[in-house]
Amino acid sequence: MFVLDMFSKKMKLPTAGDALPGRSEPIPTAMEHFVSHRPLKGPFPQGLERAMFGMGCFWGVERRFWRTEGVFVTAVGYAAGTTPNPTYQEVCTGQTGHNEVVLVVFDPEAVSYEALLKLFWEGHDPTQGMRQGNDMGTQYRSGIYTFSDEQAEAATAAKVRYQDALKKAGHKGTISTEIVPAPAFYYAEDYHQQYLAKNPRGYCGGGGTGVACPAGIAEAPAE
Repeated sequence: MFVLDMFSKKMKLPTAGDALPGRSEPIPTAMEHFVSHRPLKGPFPQGLERAMFGMGCFWGVERRFWRTEGVFVTAVGYAAGTTPNPTYQEVCTGQTGHNEVVLVVFDPEAVSYEALLKLFWEGHDPTQGMRQGNDMGTQYRSGIYTFSDEQAEAATAAKVRYQDALKKAGHKGTISTEIVPAPAFYYAEDYHQQYLAKNPRGYCGGGGTGVACPAGIAEAPAE
């Protein structure tokens, strides 16, 4: 009964009153990207923009983005929860409300936000709710966390278009992706940063629907 109760807690977001208290200071993490050796926390060159995505286990997700041309640096962390400065162990309890996310710092002159959205939609199954494949819990939910009105509009329009693409392909799922303004981003521990570069045979997770993102996915749907 205890095990079932713990599992149930991991599948729904905690209330602010039930969330773990966390701490006032950030947890220790790496200072530079393991692959590019660029600073994880900046300062970043002028003209770069930020994006943030939750697509399940952040190990494989981060690699997908750091390999993308035009991406300056990536970092994994926790966002969209209640507990300040959480640890991985706390996030795994389901009692912080946080999602495993990837922060992407990119050059919009080299890669568009729409191209990053395409990677997002095709890189996981956004219809699975509080899970991704065999990974279950609120920390694996699908999420787009936006840094501007333009990003929010592009993400919302893309959600509508990708849902239509899924329907046309015979996929019966309904997209559960949350699209909200970017909340506080808490950097994950050192060993999580660029995990698959440090552990090439490590667990990747993820896996998409097999449905391609249609061209012009960020455009507003026709009336």
